[in-house]
Amino acid sequence: MNNATTNNPTINDSSIRLLLDDGWFEVCERARLIPGRGVAALLPDGRQAAVFTDRTGRAYAIDNRDPFTGAYVMSRGLLGTAQGRTFVASPLLKQRFDLETGQCLDDDEVSLQVYLTDHSI
Repeated sequence: MNNATTNNPTINDSSIRLLLDDGWFEVCERARLIPGRGVAALLPDGRQAAVFTDRTGRAYAIDNRDPFTGAYVMSRGLLGTAQGRTFVASPLLKQRFDLETGQCLDDDEVSLQVYLTDHSI
């Protein structure tokens, strides 16, 4: 895995990639992700993303920084669903964040950045 950014939009079923401002960024091989568990990815600009897959194989990516504590821990959160929305619960204070929108389900004033993945459909 080279963690290179590319403008090639072709989906590669063997890896998970995020769409960044300058193109697609390869995070890791798809086989390294366990459904329901996250991994942290260091992005080219120094930010971190938390990347997850659910049981259907759909991939999600959000900012790894918990906005309530400032800790980079969202990749260690637990996945769940509420009212048909897939969320991750922060491992620290348990706030839930919608994985499609980044919106905090427990505080309308707070949200996380979300990243489009090549497996988000």
